[in-house]
Amino acid sequence: MNLAWLKSDAAWQPLTFKGVAAFASAPFRRLLLIQFLFALLTAATVIWCLGQAWLPTVRQTILQMPETGEIRSGQLSWTNETPRLLAEGPFLSVTADPNHTGEIRVPAHFQIEFGRATVRVLSILGYHDWRYPGKPWIIKFNRTELEPWWGAWSPPLLWMVFGGVLIGLMVIWPLVATFYFVPVWIIGFLANRKLSVAGSWKLSGAALMPGALLMILSLVVYVLGGLDLIGLIAVQLAHWIAGWIFCGGGIFKRPHLQTDASVKNPFDSQPESKRKKNSDGSKENPFQAGNN
Repeated sequence: MNLAWLKSDAAWQPLTFKGVAAFASAPFRRLLLIQFLFALLTAATVIWCLGQAWLPTVRQTILQMPETGEIRSGQLSWTNETPRLLAEGPFLSVTADPNHTGEIRVPAHFQIEFGRATVRVLSILGYHDWRYPGKPWIIKFNRTELEPWWGAWSPPLLWMVFGGVLIGLMVIWPLVATFYFVPVWIIGFLANRKLSVAGSWKLSGAALMPGALLMILSLVVYVLGGLDLIGLIAVQLAHWIAGWIFCGGGIFKRPHLQTDASVKNPFDSQPESKRKKNSDGSKENPFQAGNN
């Protein structure tokens, strides 16, 4: 298999140490373009994951709600029997339990439980309660009104999530590179590598892309059932480590600075090739007797 395309010195792929190093000499717009493409791919993956893992459960929850009901003055008005399992999936389940009795527990990764005054979110990390909004908020909590609302607003909500992820990453990655580039520049300086301050920042920004790809792949594998929630969290933490690994690898793929031995003597006006040499190949000593 010919992998010569991975060895190119051009800054176009940040998936190898040499590819990351090449961005140090590339224009800023090249790095921003690559980051934008990775952000697009990440945002599209997040939307796909929501569509596969959570949205079907949300729709099923709405279909199981009573004909009437609302949250008024921070209190849930519920007319059906309780506790009740509204919807269940491998990633998300929803229950109605006004007194938070805990009688219904399902093996979903997240469980949302609507109580009388709070909504409780449970996971392997424990649980947390959020109080409903108080006056003057009135939230419709019934199938009659929520079903058409969800049908009309679910596509715009997904587009808002898509835009939020895209813009968020395009802000976060430059900020992270700003934290990374100082130690990157110092290491490059100590290692005698050709790496400017601006080049260190660009190299740091490019080094975040392999971690982003790891994050994308982990989300896909998680939705397909190849990772549990703990595994997903572990990979999300590890993708930051990947950024440092590629920063280090990129530094040592930068060329060495010119050494002192290779610098031409500014006081030597005679070309090296035209200096006289002795018969043994050594250069002629101008102070040797008999040379005058």
